[in-house]
Amino acid sequence: MYKCVIIGGGVHGITMANYLIKLNKVTQDELLIIDPHDKPLANWQRCTNQISMPFLRSPIVHHLDLNPLSLEAFVKSNRNNENASFLGRLKRPSRLLFEEHCQCLIENIALKKCWKQGSVKAISQHEEGWQIELQSNQILYGQNVVLAIGNSEELNWPEWAIPLKKHPEAPVHHIFDINLPDLETMKPPFTVIGGGTTAVHLTLKLHSLFPNQVTLVKRHSFRIHDFDSDPGWLGPKKQTAFRKTKAYQKRREQIVNARNKGSIPRDLHIKLLHQKRRNNNIVLDGQVHEGKVENGMIHLYDDAKQLLQQSGTVLLATGFQSLLPGKSWLMPAIEENCLECAACGYPIVTTHLQWGPNLYVMGGLAELEVGPIARNISGARQAAECIAQAL
Repeated sequence: MYKCVIIGGGVHGITMANYLIKLNKVTQDELLIIDPHDKPLANWQRCTNQISMPFLRSPIVHHLDLNPLSLEAFVKSNRNNENASFLGRLKRPSRLLFEEHCQCLIENIALKKCWKQGSVKAISQHEEGWQIELQSNQILYGQNVVLAIGNSEELNWPEWAIPLKKHPEAPVHHIFDINLPDLETMKPPFTVIGGGTTAVHLTLKLHSLFPNQVTLVKRHSFRIHDFDSDPGWLGPKKQTAFRKTKAYQKRREQIVNARNKGSIPRDLHIKLLHQKRRNNNIVLDGQVHEGKVENGMIHLYDDAKQLLQQSGTVLLATGFQSLLPGKSWLMPAIEENCLECAACGYPIVTTHLQWGPNLYVMGGLAELEVGPIARNISGARQAAECIAQAL
């Protein structure tokens, strides 16, 4: 029986583990982290590396450690670190620097001792806490359980792309597909579908690998925002009124309206404009309605059946589906354990993010309490602090 079991070893799960250990809530022997991957943050690193994201969108004070100045102190203690670069007035850290800081945290608190690679099959209440059954049929027990899961395995495929997905001669891929072939082995020219940060990063990366052989197709004008929600949501300025809202449907509406979905920061927009001045064909406005394989190329058409683009390879930068994380095993657990949910299907939790007896949530599962920042690094920090106070 573990004192605490964290399901999910991504940004949220590792933040939670770091808080619990450093606040002396648990020891490494009392903590277990369950994740499908072989090491902490593996999926986050895979996705950010896939698009060669140079800098995080978050400022220097948003990271996985307790002290907001931890990343800054890390840089000062490693002055010869070639990856110690920041961008802009908010000092957004480079991805490589952020990863090094994370790895340092993981090693310092010996999190690999707490790691269990596996996928959850079911959870249910037990007389002393919770029983967790893995897909391998192994049974584990925890006095407290924290759900720190995301929906990164639920890729968003546009309807027009789904038929091509099964076509043997249609190289259409989602950029975050775990089985994505190496980009350098793919057939140019490339078409990137999307209008947000991932799409622009990917377009710039492909342009460096295959100059003048990539086009970004977007259905809306670029939405320029430095953050994916107003910074007021980071603190009481907006959170106080949000938590006073009793109707969860209105909370959901506030979350949807607050998110700058599909937006890009100003510096990334400037980078793309710089390339567009050299190659006007790098960006195309239009909405794909249908895709066909013709003469060894993928032809993309709009709703008027006009040809938008011919492509050797189509890469989807269309994000993830807006589904309840862990739905396959979480829905039975909700019914079996009478866990309360709002009309949108997401958990109704306490101010300490408690969903059921000794059961806590963070990330997307906590957004009806934390607000629109719940899925971000800042949301992970706030959730970890709340839950740690309750344990």
